Amino acid sequence: MTKEPEVAPDTREILEKYDKDSVTRKFDSKSIFWLVTIIAVLYSVYHLYMVFNPMPALQQRSIHVAVGLALIYMLYPLFKKQDRTKLPLLDWLFAGLSLFTAGYIMVEYQAIMTERGGIPNNMDIAVAIMTVLLILEAARRVTGLILPVLALVFLAYPFFSHMDFLPNMMLTRPYSVGDIFGQLYLSTEGLYSTAIAASVNFIFLFILFGAFLQKSGMGQFFNDLAMALAGANKGGPAKVAVVSSGFMGSINGAAVANVVSTGAFTIPLMKKVGYHRNFAGAVEASASVGGQILPPIMGASAFIMAETTGINYGVIALAAVLPAILYYFAVILQVHYRAGKRDLKGIPRADLPRVKEVLAERGHLLIPIIGLIIMLFMNMPIPRAAIYTIGLTILIATLRKTTRMSFRDIFDAMANGAQQALSVMIACAVVGIIIGVVSLTGFGSVLTSAIANIGGGSLFLTLFFTMIASMVLGMGLPSIPAYIITATMAAPALAEFGIPILLAHMFVFYFGIFANVTPPVALAAFAGAGVSGGDPMRTGFQALKLSIAGFLIPFIFIYEPALLMVDVEGLATNAREYPLASILDIGVVVLTTIIGLTALSAGLEGFFKTHLDVISRIVLISAAVLSVVPETITDVAGIVIILIVFAFNYIKWRKKEAAAA
Repeated sequence: MTKEPEVAPDTREILEKYDKDSVTRKFDSKSIFWLVTIIAVLYSVYHLYMVFNPMPALQQRSIHVAVGLALIYMLYPLFKKQDRTKLPLLDWLFAGLSLFTAGYIMVEYQAIMTERGGIPNNMDIAVAIMTVLLILEAARRVTGLILPVLALVFLAYPFFSHMDFLPNMMLTRPYSVGDIFGQLYLSTEGLYSTAIAASVNFIFLFILFGAFLQKSGMGQFFNDLAMALAGANKGGPAKVAVVSSGFMGSINGAAVANVVSTGAFTIPLMKKVGYHRNFAGAVEASASVGGQILPPIMGASAFIMAETTGINYGVIALAAVLPAILYYFAVILQVHYRAGKRDLKGIPRADLPRVKEVLAERGHLLIPIIGLIIMLFMNMPIPRAAIYTIGLTILIATLRKTTRMSFRDIFDAMANGAQQALSVMIACAVVGIIIGVVSLTGFGSVLTSAIANIGGGSLFLTLFFTMIASMVLGMGLPSIPAYIITATMAAPALAEFGIPILLAHMFVFYFGIFANVTPPVALAAFAGAGVSGGDPMRTGFQALKLSIAGFLIPFIFIYEPALLMVDVEGLATNAREYPLASILDIGVVVLTTIIGLTALSAGLEGFFKTHLDVISRIVLISAAVLSVVPETITDVAGIVIILIVFAFNYIKWRKKEAAAA
């Protein structure tokens, strides 16, 4: 059983360094290998079956966590340097105890729900403590220390929240051990909260869908199509990286793994045409991370947002389209200007595939994605749409020999999908500890009040501090748990200013995502540096610069909601419809944003047709900020300044060309 996306052997070490959930065992015992593989396949079958035959929420979610935990203890070593060919007795024990945590709930379910009335007995508390410890240790193995330590900090809070050394706003009533662990284990507001509900109902199924797409050759299709479309352009390989990594990132949501797998192909090409290794790694990182804001799948986050906000998936996908396009527009512009500045050529057309050939060979693989979009916009239940899309993928793949999946391919996709889902499952379970504590103690309102107080009644300052809080909470985390945490902790602060729920959630979602390219914990950028041979921190700051639009766009749509194309005020009364914003409003904000991002990209790179001097760069960046400020006078002033600078540089370029001729 191998984890998709597949990576070249020489990049495996890089992937394991920056992506903890890739550090898995490779058993030398065939019997253990097949045991683990069969459990993983059955884990996938369980989720497919549950879509049509659901169990009570607590039981269904506990099985999801328990079997996932067992697989983690069988697949992930205690330490990275431990012998990965054996399965130690300790991990056999942990796997068995993991299964016991769900077995206990299955056996005691009626007593828990009726006889004990939500009040845990001593055995309940003991099993709850054991479950929390198993989850924290599994999370340490899979995701590293950041998430478990964050959960432990939250878990400690209710034990001390009544003590006088805390600020008044953080004081609560005393909580017993039974109160705390009963909340975490015996309810759907703790370990088995909405985070795990999302993992069971949506995330697992779409990760499984991604595994089937990967087996059918979708990754190769995106690479070939991007090469055919952009490879011959100025600085072509970098544009190829942006396009292919964006598409793959949207489907699999695994930024670091995407950087390593796609980057193993695109980064050497970028370096070959003359891009610096730091810049090459940064391009791959910014494109892969950005895939998680790109519809239709957004790394499964769109479905979590739909579940959390109660807003139809179609509305969220529609709202995410323009911001995502503008983000990638800004990244490609910086890549283009860097190529112009360094006079970097593309790949000769003779060495590139043709668009018609690529579409003829693998273009049919787009049909399942198109089908998924149609089903979701028809309001089909998301889990069923995911299953039907998996079936459609298998069927459509048979149309060409190069994409046809054998029974072994299907079997492997089921196993690989289950393994890929483990990192998100365990992250969601740990997030459940945070959600449980917040629900028990009301800590979320404390953070909301703190952000509002620091903001001092200013919407901009509140947005700024919400951005900082979201980035801190999202550092080093996968996109989905990062969003769930920020939505729980930071988004409510924006409600104090009457910000509509869709805007608030999109705002914190963006900053939780882009924490992955923000030093000092820029894991995606560090992985890019590992592939390119660049310096991690310099690559991180390059990725931050390339991703600058991702930090501006959320502020733009808060002040100019038309950028989301949805009448967000209309959503407050009818969240299941598609109320569109004014076409004129959409056009104005898109036009001013495009002009602003063009100027910003040129100013950051110091190039527009020809080199820009320092003063012109400063003026352009300042004018870019003016053009995106939501005031008519600043828009006009910024655009006029930008056009003047561009005109002067264009004239300078024409004179230079004439002199050269």
